[in-house]
Formats: sequence, structure tokens, C-alpha cells
Amino acid sequence: MKFVHHYHVKCDGTRACEKICSKTFFKNEDASFSAIKVEPKGGKFEINVCNQCGACIDVCPVGAIKRNKAGIVAIDKKSCVGCFVCVGFCPTKSMRRADGQREPFKCVSCGACVKACPNKALVMAEAECTTECAV
Repeated sequence: MKFVHHYHVKCDGTRACEKICSKTFFKNEDASFSAIKVEPKGGKFEINVCNQCGACIDVCPVGAIKRNKAGIVAIDKKSCVGCFVCVGFCPTKSMRRADGQREPFKCVSCGACVKACPNKALVMAEAECTTECAV
């Protein structure tokens, strides 16, 4: 499965990744609608993005979160009831909630942020699925 991997030391806080993510999926450049977050921490910047671990799959009470054929953890918006249990449970705090949105959202490893990062702080990496990938 492909996922977005980050190098904190290369990040200089341009937040180009947040802008392209929110623009790509929500048609605006509002960081609260970005599946990737860049936060200042100790004079440097910390990047937070879903690593596709799948821990959220088992906590969804309606089974709306599944691993797709490519191994990416995805939310079925039609099945999601908007309880946001996954947001509270996410061990990496990568499941997001934004004002006015009925359901949570997360990184789907589309790679737009990787292309937008001027410092190469983000790369597409590949790994085996941590749990069985969907067939």
C-alpha cells in the first residue's frame, strides 16, 4: 500500500501541503479542511498525516471504515453516521473533523501534498498492509 511519509526536519512551515489538500478535496484553502496538518513545535515544524494503520476500522460502529483494494483506509460517506468515534480514537490524531461536515475525513494518500511540498518533506512510501487488504 502507498502512504504519505514525512520528514519533519525538511519542513519549513510553508503549509503548501495543507493548502493543496483542502483545495483538492473541499475546493478551498482552509487548513481546517486539510487531512494533513503542519504545527510549529520547538522552533521546528511537525507534520501529522494518516499512516494508514487501520486502527480506526474496528472502532467504527457501523462498519463505514474499510481498507480498499489498494490498502488505503477509506470512509464510506454513505454508510457513515457521523458519530466521530474514529476521530476520538485515532492513535495518531490523523482522523479529522471540520465545522459543517457531517462525517470525518482523513488522508487517502492521493499524493497531491507530496507534489506541492517545495522542500520534499513529504514522499510517497510503500509498505505491506498492516491488516489484510480488501479484495
